[in-house]
Amino acid sequence: MSDRSDRDAPRSARRASIGLVLTTVALDALGFGLVIPIVPSLVMKLEHLSAAQTSLWMGGLLAAFSVMQFLCAPLLGGLSDKYGRRPVLLVALAGMALNYLLLVWAPSMTWLFVGRIISGATAASYSTATAYIADVTPPEQRAQRFGLVGAMFGLGFVVGPALGGLLGSYGLRLPFLLAAILAGINFVFAALLLPESLKAASRRPLSWATSNPLGSLRVLGADADYRRLAVAWCCTWFALGVLQSAFVLANDLRLGFDELQNGLSLTVMGIGSALVQGLLVRRIVPAFGERRAALIGFSLTAGAYLAFAFAGSVTVLLLAIVLQSLGAMNGPAIQSLLSVKAGPDEQGQLQGALASVQGLTAIVAPLAGSWAFSAFADPAAAIYFPGAPFLLGTLVCLIAVGAIAAIRQPAPQPA
Repeated sequence: MSDRSDRDAPRSARRASIGLVLTTVALDALGFGLVIPIVPSLVMKLEHLSAAQTSLWMGGLLAAFSVMQFLCAPLLGGLSDKYGRRPVLLVALAGMALNYLLLVWAPSMTWLFVGRIISGATAASYSTATAYIADVTPPEQRAQRFGLVGAMFGLGFVVGPALGGLLGSYGLRLPFLLAAILAGINFVFAALLLPESLKAASRRPLSWATSNPLGSLRVLGADADYRRLAVAWCCTWFALGVLQSAFVLANDLRLGFDELQNGLSLTVMGIGSALVQGLLVRRIVPAFGERRAALIGFSLTAGAYLAFAFAGSVTVLLLAIVLQSLGAMNGPAIQSLLSVKAGPDEQGQLQGALASVQGLTAIVAPLAGSWAFSAFADPAAAIYFPGAPFLLGTLVCLIAVGAIAAIRQPAPQPA
């Protein structure tokens, strides 16, 4: 075999493994997107609640997931640095399948919470996927590859919410059943075909000091720019948590949307995010750099949440969705800035720390968003303003702009 063939074989293997991971992310997002439009309706049906009351239960379900993610994600990240990405990813996928199976037959809110707790405890599929990508990608290409991860996640949302809304119009449990089947297929797919990405020489012993939630946060606090990027990452997930807790219910009240219409709205948002992260990130980041790309992304996202707050018509809602999609470039830019600073044996620890920050933020965000919606969407409220939660999203995006602006401009990476 020629020298060129020897070089091409590992490159071909890397491309195949990246393709498998991206497919896994897309299937994960598809299963997750399937259930978003119909969970509020299921909660209303189980507890016989109004929209304002349902928002509090939705906040509790999202917070339960995030509490377990905050507690368990750093440990899973440390385990992936010691034992490899593949086994941790398989555990995460199995937990996802079990969560959806519980939701298929859950007779009460108690069992809904049990399912969310299991899912949160094993919620390492996305962070482990990004660590996997970092393992097999040169530093100068990571922003582009992280953009592809985000794009595949967005593609899952293109089909997921629309299909979930359609199935939910026939039966509220049907989307859960399909999500469980997809998660099971995903598990088998990864178990049979996904190779390990972390070389034995790059593995590190498991350290409890950095694998517990507080120790994980100290990893990000060791550097001033790490702290600023962690703040920006928190703002990203706080805004998304607010969106998850209030988007469907706000559309129900202000625009009279049903499950299918909400699903289609989320689908449009997914298409936009996929296009931006899959096509524009690879051009914007090299042209402007990660820091400027993040600044542009957060500025656009702040405008999106301001439009969501006053979306009293479909036209304004579509404007908000367009701005939200364009702002999706900030996530890959932040992940690239962080991953370049970490060594090959620290990618799992770093991604676990990010997941921990994400989980900690996501505990507070849905509770804050749900409280704001419940307080201002009640017909008896002194000020009736269902868009109040989205003003919180606008504020945190502006905080992220300030945090990113304070970061030292990194040196240009080699082409």
